Amino acid sequence: MTATKFAVAGGQPAFDTQIPVGQLYFPNWERYEAAVKGIFKRRYYTNQGPLVQELEVQLQQMLGVKHVICVVNATVGLMMAAEALELRGKVILPSFTFLASAQSLSWAGLEPVFCDVNPVTHQIDVAKIKPLITESVSAIMAVNLWGGASDVEALRKLADEAGKKLYFDSAHAFGCEINGKRIGCFGELEVMSFHATKMLSATEGGCICTNDDAIAAKLRNIRSSYGAGAPATVVKTSNGRMSEFQAAIALLNLEDFEGNRTNNENTFLKYQQHLAGIPGVRLIRPSGVSRSNYQYIVCEINSDQFGLSRQQLLDVLKAENINARRYFFPGVHKSIEFSSLYNQQNNPLPITESLCETCLQLPVGALLDINDVEVICDLIRNAQRHSADLRNYLGSVSI
Repeated sequence: MTATKFAVAGGQPAFDTQIPVGQLYFPNWERYEAAVKGIFKRRYYTNQGPLVQELEVQLQQMLGVKHVICVVNATVGLMMAAEALELRGKVILPSFTFLASAQSLSWAGLEPVFCDVNPVTHQIDVAKIKPLITESVSAIMAVNLWGGASDVEALRKLADEAGKKLYFDSAHAFGCEINGKRIGCFGELEVMSFHATKMLSATEGGCICTNDDAIAAKLRNIRSSYGAGAPATVVKTSNGRMSEFQAAIALLNLEDFEGNRTNNENTFLKYQQHLAGIPGVRLIRPSGVSRSNYQYIVCEINSDQFGLSRQQLLDVLKAENINARRYFFPGVHKSIEFSSLYNQQNNPLPITESLCETCLQLPVGALLDINDVEVICDLIRNAQRHSADLRNYLGSVSI
Protein backbone atom coordinates (compact mmCIF):
# COMPACT_ATOMS: atom_id res chain seq x y z
CA MET A 1 0.00 0.00 0.00
CA THR A 2 1.32 3.43 -0.95
CA ALA A 3 0.46 6.76 0.70
CA THR A 4 -1.73 7.74 -2.26
CA LYS A 5 -4.05 4.80 -1.53
CA PHE A 6 -5.14 6.41 1.76
CA ALA A 7 -8.44 8.29 1.69
CA VAL A 8 -6.77 11.43 3.09
CA ALA A 9 -4.61 11.41 -0.05
CA GLY A 10 -7.57 10.99 -2.39
CA GLY A 11 -7.90 7.22 -2.33
CA GLN A 12 -11.07 5.20 -1.79
CA PRO A 13 -12.09 4.79 1.90
CA ALA A 14 -11.56 1.32 3.31
CA PHE A 15 -15.20 1.16 4.45
CA ASP A 16 -18.30 2.34 2.61
CA THR A 17 -20.11 3.30 5.80
CA GLN A 18 -18.82 4.62 9.10
CA ILE A 19 -17.86 2.08 11.75
CA PRO A 20 -18.94 3.42 15.17
CA VAL A 21 -16.67 3.22 18.16
CA GLY A 22 -19.08 2.08 20.90
CA GLN A 23 -20.89 -1.14 21.83
CA LEU A 24 -24.44 -0.61 20.48
CA TYR A 25 -25.64 -4.10 21.40
CA PHE A 26 -29.40 -4.18 20.88
CA PRO A 27 -32.02 -6.97 20.88
CA ASN A 28 -33.86 -7.72 17.65
CA TRP A 29 -37.32 -6.31 17.06
CA GLU A 30 -39.26 -9.51 17.72
CA ARG A 31 -37.75 -9.95 21.20
CA TYR A 32 -38.15 -6.27 22.01
CA GLU A 33 -41.78 -6.20 20.82
CA ALA A 34 -42.64 -9.20 22.99
CA ALA A 35 -40.91 -7.65 26.00
CA VAL A 36 -42.68 -4.28 25.84
CA LYS A 37 -46.23 -5.44 25.07
CA GLY A 38 -46.99 -5.72 28.76
CA ILE A 39 -45.99 -2.09 29.31
CA PHE A 40 -48.84 -0.94 27.06
CA LYS A 41 -51.25 -3.42 28.64
CA ARG A 42 -50.37 -2.29 32.17
CA ARG A 43 -50.03 1.41 31.20
CA TYR A 44 -47.25 1.55 33.75
CA TYR A 45 -44.33 3.51 32.36
CA THR A 46 -42.21 4.53 35.33
CA ASN A 47 -41.99 4.76 39.16
CA GLN A 48 -40.44 1.36 39.92
CA GLY A 49 -42.54 -0.74 37.59
CA PRO A 50 -42.41 -4.55 37.45
CA LEU A 51 -39.67 -4.69 34.80
CA VAL A 52 -37.41 -2.34 36.77
CA GLN A 53 -38.02 -4.44 39.86
CA GLU A 54 -37.16 -7.61 37.94
CA LEU A 55 -34.01 -6.00 36.56
CA GLU A 56 -32.86 -4.98 40.03
CA VAL A 57 -33.36 -8.50 41.35
CA GLN A 58 -31.49 -10.09 38.44
CA LEU A 59 -28.62 -7.62 38.81
CA GLN A 60 -28.38 -8.27 42.55
CA GLN A 61 -28.12 -11.99 41.85
CA MET A 62 -25.61 -11.59 39.04
CA LEU A 63 -23.36 -9.11 40.87
CA GLY A 64 -23.66 -10.72 44.29
CA VAL A 65 -24.58 -7.43 45.93
CA LYS A 66 -27.37 -6.79 48.44
CA HIS A 67 -28.93 -3.73 46.80
CA VAL A 68 -29.15 -2.52 43.20
CA ILE A 69 -30.97 0.76 42.60
CA CYS A 70 -31.65 1.37 38.89
CA VAL A 71 -31.58 4.98 37.71
CA VAL A 72 -32.25 6.98 34.57
CA ASN A 73 -28.52 7.37 33.84
CA ALA A 74 -25.15 7.03 35.56
CA THR A 75 -24.62 10.79 35.89
CA VAL A 76 -27.75 11.10 38.01
CA GLY A 77 -26.53 8.00 39.85
CA LEU A 78 -23.26 9.72 40.76
CA MET A 79 -25.16 12.81 41.93
CA MET A 80 -27.41 10.66 44.09
CA ALA A 81 -24.39 8.79 45.46
CA ALA A 82 -22.74 11.97 46.75
CA GLU A 83 -25.95 12.91 48.56
CA ALA A 84 -26.63 9.45 49.97
CA LEU A 85 -23.08 9.26 51.36
CA GLU A 86 -23.60 12.68 53.00
CA LEU A 87 -20.29 13.93 51.68
CA ARG A 88 -18.97 17.33 52.66
CA GLY A 89 -16.10 19.55 51.57
CA LYS A 90 -13.79 17.88 49.04
CA VAL A 91 -13.60 14.58 47.17
CA ILE A 92 -10.45 13.18 45.55
CA LEU A 93 -10.87 11.68 42.07
CA PRO A 94 -8.83 11.25 38.88
CA SER A 95 -8.94 13.95 36.23
CA PHE A 96 -8.57 11.25 33.58
CA THR A 97 -12.29 10.45 33.46
CA PHE A 98 -15.56 11.54 31.89
CA LEU A 99 -16.64 15.05 32.88
CA ALA A 100 -19.74 13.78 34.72
CA SER A 101 -17.59 12.24 37.47
CA ALA A 102 -16.56 15.71 38.63
CA GLN A 103 -19.84 17.42 37.71
CA SER A 104 -21.71 15.14 40.10
CA LEU A 105 -19.65 16.65 42.90
CA SER A 106 -20.45 20.21 41.85
CA TRP A 107 -24.15 19.33 41.85
CA ALA A 108 -23.79 18.16 45.45
CA GLY A 109 -21.91 21.32 46.49
CA LEU A 110 -18.58 19.49 46.75
CA GLU A 111 -15.12 20.45 45.51
CA PRO A 112 -13.20 17.95 43.34
CA VAL A 113 -9.51 17.44 44.10
CA PHE A 114 -7.82 16.04 41.02
CA CYS A 115 -5.32 13.17 41.27
CA ASP A 116 -2.98 11.74 38.65
CA VAL A 117 -3.18 8.19 37.28
CA ASN A 118 -0.81 5.29 36.80
CA PRO A 119 1.00 5.56 33.43
CA VAL A 120 0.67 1.84 32.68
CA THR A 121 -2.85 0.99 33.88
CA HIS A 122 -4.49 4.46 33.56
CA GLN A 123 -6.23 3.83 36.91
CA ILE A 124 -6.00 6.33 39.78
CA ASP A 125 -2.50 6.29 41.33
CA VAL A 126 -2.99 5.25 44.95
CA ALA A 127 0.46 6.55 45.93
CA LYS A 128 -0.52 10.04 44.80
CA ILE A 129 -3.78 10.14 46.76
CA LYS A 130 -2.27 10.24 50.26
CA PRO A 131 -0.59 13.67 49.89
CA LEU A 132 -3.95 15.10 48.76
CA ILE A 133 -5.85 13.95 51.86
CA THR A 134 -6.68 16.78 54.23
CA GLU A 135 -9.21 17.31 56.99
CA SER A 136 -11.64 18.86 54.46
CA VAL A 137 -11.60 15.75 52.23
CA SER A 138 -14.57 13.48 52.96
CA ALA A 139 -14.19 10.78 50.29
CA ILE A 140 -12.23 9.20 47.47
CA MET A 141 -14.00 8.47 44.19
CA ALA A 142 -12.00 5.98 42.13
CA VAL A 143 -12.89 5.46 38.46
CA ASN A 144 -12.59 1.96 36.97
CA LEU A 145 -11.47 2.43 33.37
CA TRP A 146 -11.37 0.39 30.15
CA GLY A 147 -12.94 -2.81 31.53
CA GLY A 148 -10.28 -2.84 34.25
CA ALA A 149 -10.25 -1.76 37.87
CA SER A 150 -8.39 0.34 40.38
CA ASP A 151 -6.39 -1.28 43.17
CA VAL A 152 -9.45 -1.79 45.37
CA GLU A 153 -7.58 -3.34 48.31
CA ALA A 154 -5.01 -0.53 48.51
CA LEU A 155 -7.77 2.07 48.17
CA ARG A 156 -9.84 0.45 50.93
CA LYS A 157 -6.85 0.36 53.26
CA LEU A 158 -5.97 3.98 52.54
CA ALA A 159 -9.55 5.19 52.98
CA ASP A 160 -9.97 3.30 56.26
CA GLU A 161 -6.68 4.59 57.68
CA ALA A 162 -7.62 8.15 56.76
CA GLY A 163 -11.21 7.83 57.94
CA LYS A 164 -12.60 8.69 54.50
CA LYS A 165 -15.41 7.16 52.47
CA LEU A 166 -14.63 5.25 49.30
CA TYR A 167 -16.85 4.81 46.27
CA PHE A 168 -16.43 3.95 42.60
CA ASP A 169 -17.48 5.30 39.24
CA SER A 170 -17.68 1.91 37.53
CA ALA A 171 -19.39 3.07 34.33
CA HIS A 172 -16.91 1.01 32.28
CA ALA A 173 -16.87 -2.07 34.47
CA PHE A 174 -20.18 -3.93 34.34
CA GLY A 175 -19.54 -7.69 34.38
CA CYS A 176 -15.87 -7.42 35.35
CA GLU A 177 -14.45 -9.41 38.26
CA ILE A 178 -11.63 -8.99 40.76
CA ASN A 179 -10.35 -12.36 41.98
CA GLY A 180 -13.70 -13.91 41.11
CA LYS A 181 -15.75 -11.19 42.84
CA ARG A 182 -17.98 -9.09 40.61
CA ILE A 183 -17.39 -5.34 40.47
CA GLY A 184 -20.35 -3.72 42.20
CA CYS A 185 -19.45 -5.07 45.63
CA PHE A 186 -16.62 -2.71 46.53
CA GLY A 187 -16.43 0.49 48.54
CA GLU A 188 -19.47 2.12 50.10
CA LEU A 189 -21.16 1.93 46.70
CA GLU A 190 -20.50 1.70 42.96
CA VAL A 191 -22.23 3.43 40.05
CA MET A 192 -22.57 1.72 36.66
CA SER A 193 -23.71 2.97 33.27
CA PHE A 194 -26.20 1.31 30.92
CA HIS A 195 -25.70 3.78 28.07
CA ALA A 196 -25.84 2.35 24.54
CA THR A 197 -22.05 2.59 24.33
CA LYS A 198 -21.66 0.39 27.43
CA MET A 199 -21.63 -3.40 27.79
CA LEU A 200 -25.10 -3.66 29.33
CA SER A 201 -27.28 -1.28 27.36
CA ALA A 202 -30.67 0.05 28.39
CA THR A 203 -30.10 2.59 25.57
CA GLU A 204 -29.64 4.98 28.50
CA GLY A 205 -29.63 4.18 32.18
CA GLY A 206 -27.52 2.99 35.06
CA CYS A 207 -27.54 1.59 38.56
CA ILE A 208 -26.05 2.07 42.00
CA CYS A 209 -24.83 -0.98 43.90
CA THR A 210 -24.32 -1.17 47.67
CA ASN A 211 -24.32 -3.66 50.53
CA ASP A 212 -25.33 -0.96 53.02
CA ASP A 213 -29.04 -0.97 53.96
CA ALA A 214 -29.08 2.67 55.14
CA ILE A 215 -27.36 3.97 52.00
CA ALA A 216 -29.75 1.96 49.83
CA ALA A 217 -32.79 3.43 51.63
CA LYS A 218 -31.47 6.95 51.09
CA LEU A 219 -30.79 6.26 47.42
CA ARG A 220 -34.33 5.01 46.81
CA ASN A 221 -35.78 8.11 48.43
CA ILE A 222 -33.43 10.46 46.57
CA ARG A 223 -34.50 8.74 43.36
CA SER A 224 -38.14 9.56 44.29
CA SER A 225 -39.64 6.15 43.67
CA TYR A 226 -42.72 6.53 45.81
CA GLY A 227 -43.37 3.47 47.94
CA ALA A 228 -40.31 1.58 46.62
CA GLY A 229 -38.71 1.26 50.03
CA ALA A 230 -38.68 2.37 53.63
CA PRO A 231 -38.82 6.16 54.19
CA ALA A 232 -35.46 7.82 54.84
CA THR A 233 -34.53 11.40 55.60
CA VAL A 234 -32.75 13.02 52.65
CA VAL A 235 -31.86 16.61 51.82
CA LYS A 236 -32.51 16.38 48.07
CA THR A 237 -34.66 14.31 45.79
CA SER A 238 -34.50 13.91 42.02
CA ASN A 239 -36.48 12.27 39.27
CA GLY A 240 -33.88 9.57 38.79
CA ARG A 241 -36.32 6.80 37.92
CA MET A 242 -35.58 4.29 35.18
CA SER A 243 -38.44 3.71 32.74
CA GLU A 244 -40.01 0.36 31.97
CA PHE A 245 -38.83 0.62 28.36
CA GLN A 246 -35.22 1.03 29.50
CA ALA A 247 -35.59 -1.94 31.85
CA ALA A 248 -37.05 -4.11 29.06
CA ILE A 249 -33.99 -3.53 26.87
CA ALA A 250 -31.60 -4.04 29.78
CA LEU A 251 -33.23 -7.37 30.66
CA LEU A 252 -32.89 -8.60 27.08
CA ASN A 253 -29.26 -7.47 26.90
CA LEU A 254 -28.61 -9.14 30.24
CA GLU A 255 -29.67 -12.42 28.61
CA ASP A 256 -27.16 -11.72 25.83
CA PHE A 257 -24.40 -10.40 28.06
CA GLU A 258 -22.05 -13.37 28.08
CA GLY A 259 -22.18 -13.74 24.29
CA ASN A 260 -21.54 -10.03 23.85
CA ARG A 261 -18.67 -10.10 26.35
CA THR A 262 -17.10 -13.04 24.54
CA ASN A 263 -17.40 -11.19 21.23
CA ASN A 264 -15.58 -8.24 22.78
CA GLU A 265 -12.84 -10.45 24.18
CA ASN A 266 -12.29 -12.09 20.79
CA THR A 267 -12.16 -8.64 19.22
CA PHE A 268 -9.57 -7.50 21.75
CA LEU A 269 -7.43 -10.57 21.09
CA LYS A 270 -7.65 -9.90 17.36
CA TYR A 271 -6.48 -6.31 17.87
CA GLN A 272 -3.71 -7.56 20.16
CA GLN A 273 -2.50 -9.95 17.47
CA HIS A 274 -2.55 -7.48 14.59
CA LEU A 275 -1.31 -4.36 16.39
CA ALA A 276 1.69 -6.23 17.78
CA GLY A 277 5.02 -4.89 16.59
CA ILE A 278 3.77 -1.59 15.18
CA PRO A 279 6.25 1.06 16.39
CA GLY A 280 4.67 3.67 18.65
CA VAL A 281 1.43 1.78 19.35
CA ARG A 282 0.71 0.38 22.83
CA LEU A 283 -2.56 -1.47 23.32
CA ILE A 284 -3.92 -1.04 26.86
CA ARG A 285 -4.78 -4.36 28.47
CA PRO A 286 -7.53 -4.19 31.14
CA SER A 287 -5.75 -4.14 34.49
CA GLY A 288 -6.65 -5.15 38.04
CA VAL A 289 -9.32 -7.67 37.03
CA SER A 290 -9.47 -11.45 36.80
CA ARG A 291 -12.21 -11.12 34.17
CA SER A 292 -12.86 -8.14 31.89
CA ASN A 293 -15.80 -7.07 29.76
CA TYR A 294 -13.31 -5.68 27.17
CA GLN A 295 -15.60 -2.70 26.74
CA TYR A 296 -12.94 -0.47 25.19
CA ILE A 297 -10.07 -0.88 22.76
CA VAL A 298 -7.62 1.84 23.80
CA CYS A 299 -4.13 2.52 22.47
CA GLU A 300 -1.42 5.02 23.28
CA ILE A 301 0.27 6.59 20.26
CA ASN A 302 3.91 7.62 20.71
CA SER A 303 4.31 10.19 17.94
CA ASP A 304 8.12 10.05 17.93
CA GLN A 305 8.05 6.32 17.20
CA PHE A 306 4.91 6.18 15.09
CA GLY A 307 5.69 9.19 12.90
CA LEU A 308 2.24 10.76 13.27
CA SER A 309 0.56 12.37 16.24
CA ARG A 310 -2.53 10.84 17.78
CA GLN A 311 -4.65 13.53 16.08
CA GLN A 312 -3.05 12.90 12.69
CA LEU A 313 -3.74 9.17 12.98
CA LEU A 314 -7.33 10.00 13.92
CA ASP A 315 -7.63 12.09 10.77
CA VAL A 316 -6.29 9.20 8.69
CA LEU A 317 -8.72 6.69 10.23
CA LYS A 318 -11.77 8.94 10.02
CA ALA A 319 -11.15 9.49 6.34
CA GLU A 320 -11.36 5.68 6.00
CA ASN A 321 -14.80 5.77 7.77
CA ILE A 322 -13.35 4.40 11.01
CA ASN A 323 -14.81 6.48 13.80
CA ALA A 324 -11.88 6.27 16.22
CA ARG A 325 -11.87 8.78 19.09
CA ARG A 326 -9.54 10.60 21.44
CA TYR A 327 -10.45 9.59 24.97
CA PHE A 328 -10.46 11.59 27.28
CA PHE A 329 -9.79 15.08 25.92
CA PRO A 330 -9.12 17.39 27.60
CA GLY A 331 -8.54 16.19 31.14
CA VAL A 332 -11.37 17.27 33.44
CA HIS A 333 -8.98 19.62 35.24
CA LYS A 334 -8.57 21.61 32.00
CA SER A 335 -12.27 21.81 31.17
CA ILE A 336 -13.97 25.21 31.26
CA GLU A 337 -15.87 24.29 34.40
CA PHE A 338 -12.88 23.19 36.48
CA SER A 339 -9.74 24.85 35.09
CA SER A 340 -9.85 27.83 37.48
CA LEU A 341 -10.32 25.54 40.46
CA TYR A 342 -7.46 23.30 39.35
CA ASN A 343 -5.11 26.27 38.96
CA GLN A 344 -5.59 26.94 42.67
CA GLN A 345 -4.75 23.36 43.68
CA ASN A 346 -1.05 23.40 42.72
CA ASN A 347 -1.11 19.69 41.94
CA PRO A 348 0.69 18.70 38.70
CA LEU A 349 -0.93 15.94 36.62
CA PRO A 350 1.76 15.05 34.06
CA ILE A 351 0.54 11.51 33.31
CA THR A 352 -3.04 12.64 32.80
CA GLU A 353 -1.97 15.43 30.46
CA SER A 354 0.22 13.05 28.46
CA LEU A 355 -2.55 10.45 28.12
CA CYS A 356 -5.04 13.08 26.99
CA GLU A 357 -2.73 13.78 24.05
CA THR A 358 -1.86 10.18 23.17
CA CYS A 359 -4.86 7.89 23.86
CA LEU A 360 -6.91 6.57 20.96
CA GLN A 361 -10.10 4.50 21.14
CA LEU A 362 -10.76 2.01 18.32
CA PRO A 363 -14.09 0.39 17.32
CA VAL A 364 -15.51 -2.59 19.20
CA GLY A 365 -18.98 -4.01 19.71
CA ALA A 366 -22.06 -5.07 17.80
CA LEU A 367 -21.50 -3.18 14.56
CA LEU A 368 -17.88 -4.20 14.05
CA ASP A 369 -17.31 -7.34 12.00
CA ILE A 370 -14.39 -9.06 13.72
CA ASN A 371 -12.82 -9.71 10.31
CA ASP A 372 -12.59 -5.93 9.83
CA VAL A 373 -10.18 -5.66 12.78
CA GLU A 374 -7.37 -6.88 10.53
CA VAL A 375 -8.24 -4.20 7.96
CA ILE A 376 -8.15 -1.49 10.63
CA CYS A 377 -4.83 -2.72 12.00
CA ASP A 378 -3.31 -2.95 8.51
CA LEU A 379 -4.31 0.67 7.92
CA ILE A 380 -2.59 1.68 11.17
CA ARG A 381 0.50 -0.34 10.28
CA ASN A 382 0.68 1.20 6.81
CA ALA A 383 0.07 4.67 8.22
CA GLN A 384 3.17 4.20 10.36
CA ARG A 385 5.21 2.94 7.39
CA HIS A 386 4.13 5.89 5.23
CA SER A 387 3.97 8.48 8.00
CA ALA A 388 6.45 10.85 6.32
CA ASP A 389 4.41 10.96 3.11
CA LEU A 390 1.08 11.15 4.94
CA ARG A 391 2.23 14.22 6.85
CA ASN A 392 2.32 16.07 3.53
CA TYR A 393 -1.37 15.33 3.01
CA LEU A 394 -2.30 16.07 6.62
CA GLY A 395 -0.78 19.57 6.65
CA SER A 396 1.86 20.96 8.91
CA VAL A 397 0.61 19.64 12.23
CA SER A 398 3.62 19.05 14.47
CA ILE A 399 4.25 15.59 15.88
